[in-house]
Amino acid sequence: MDSSVNAAVGNAMALQQHNADQQAQAGLLKESLNNQASHVSQLMEAVSPQQSLATTGTVGTQINTHA
Repeated sequence: MDSSVNAAVGNAMALQQHNADQQAQAGLLKESLNNQASHVSQLMEAVSPQQSLATTGTVGTQINTHA
């Protein structure tokens, strides 16, 4: 009986440690993904400036035709 209680307590402690490790890894992954998203956003802003619609003429005044 005593060994089964010790085993249960040992398993509970191992699960707590595992959960703490998983939370730390998830936090690190989230931080890494947020940094990557920020860098990609900065790159996208630098690469493709906003094109404005034409204000005169017959082409490009209704639809942005720049590809």
